[in-house]
Amino acid sequence: MDATSNGHDFVHLDTNPIPSGARSGFFSTSDNVRLRYGIFPKQGEASRGTVVLVQGRTEFIEKYFETVADFQKRGFTVATFDLRGQGGSDRLIGNHSLGHVENFDDYWTDLHDFHRMIVLPDCPPPYYLVGHSTGGLVGLLAATRDRLMFDRVFLSSPMVSLPGLPFSLKWSSRLVDAARFMGLSAVPLGRSEDKAQTDAGFESNPLTSDKARYMRSVELLRARPDLVIGLPTVGWVGSSLAAMRQANGDNFPAQLKIPVFICAAALDQIVDTSATEALGLRMRAGHHVIIPGARHELFMESDAIRAQIFAAFDAFVTEQTG
Repeated sequence: MDATSNGHDFVHLDTNPIPSGARSGFFSTSDNVRLRYGIFPKQGEASRGTVVLVQGRTEFIEKYFETVADFQKRGFTVATFDLRGQGGSDRLIGNHSLGHVENFDDYWTDLHDFHRMIVLPDCPPPYYLVGHSTGGLVGLLAATRDRLMFDRVFLSSPMVSLPGLPFSLKWSSRLVDAARFMGLSAVPLGRSEDKAQTDAGFESNPLTSDKARYMRSVELLRARPDLVIGLPTVGWVGSSLAAMRQANGDNFPAQLKIPVFICAAALDQIVDTSATEALGLRMRAGHHVIIPGARHELFMESDAIRAQIFAAFDAFVTEQTG
């Protein structure tokens, strides 16, 4: 592994080169949280607009370099940022290795301010949101709030619900909220699946069947240990359960203001694919597909699975513009 410095706030590996034309920076949200972002201009002649990429819990910009380059080759500028509390953005509690947020709406603040302050001035329209996991839930909620921000929303394994909850979403949320009320918001609360990726973890990992892409993430975290996020906190779990309850509400599909396409993984152990499928069947302005043989991180999966994801994206975008 060769990790080298560069003119960006990005780590470069030989196995994970920085996409062409990369520009990095920081901006402060309306509630004064400093977020790291990256802009990657389209490659080729014709511009097809901008993909705004919203990451999952624990993720960071460098993890998506390959995916960014794939969008660039399709004629898209890519704009992405590290959510508050992770990546190169401000951490919110003293223990920087824990994933924390007090209110899921804070992620809406991150996305809204990024769109307003960075994307609109610097990136060409039309705008497409691509969100993974936690970022997928952020994208779903965004699609109910502002029909002018994005033309379409494309989601990978969105966090609609969690598998194996001992109680319903409603009662799980209430129990965790009781712990938050008792002052335990910054205490870790998670599953073995929520721990950071390690060298020895590939064989039993729930994220991807592709060893090279799995190890690439491990190498990135070795090169930049300050990017590591492990377990979530009680505050993160409680705020996320509340947002998931909203997405499972009877009236939620009718609130979606723009077309949505959902890709879910058949073998997902991180989020509940059955809940995602149930939502997909209820959406009036959207589609969903279950990818056979796929684990949670669809953009980090095998070439064959990634080809299906990009084929779905290409068809979804062409459906609008063709």
